[in-house]
Amino acid sequence: MIGNVEKRCIELGHYIIETNSTVRQAATVFGVSKSTVHNDVTKRLSVINPLLCKEVKEVLDQNKAERHIRGGNATKEKYNKMKNIDFT
Repeated sequence: MIGNVEKRCIELGHYIIETNSTVRQAATVFGVSKSTVHNDVTKRLSVINPLLCKEVKEVLDQNKAERHIRGGNATKEKYNKMKNIDFT
C-alpha cells in the first residue's frame, strides 16, 4: 500500500513536469512549504521512483537556470507599477 507521503511525492513530481512549475508554485498549489516540496522531489522521490525524479530534476535545473530572468522581469514590473501610481 502506498502511503500519503509517497503519493504526494509522485503527485508533486507529475505536477512539476506537466506544468514546468517552480518549487514555490508547486508548494502553493499543494499547500505545503517549499522545503517540503524540495525534499519530496529530490530525496524521497529518488527512492520511490528514480525515473520520475530524473525528469523532475531536469525541470528544476531549467528553472534554476532561468530564475535570474524571472527576477529581473519581476523587478521591472514592480517599478513600472510604481511609476504609474498617482501619489497626489
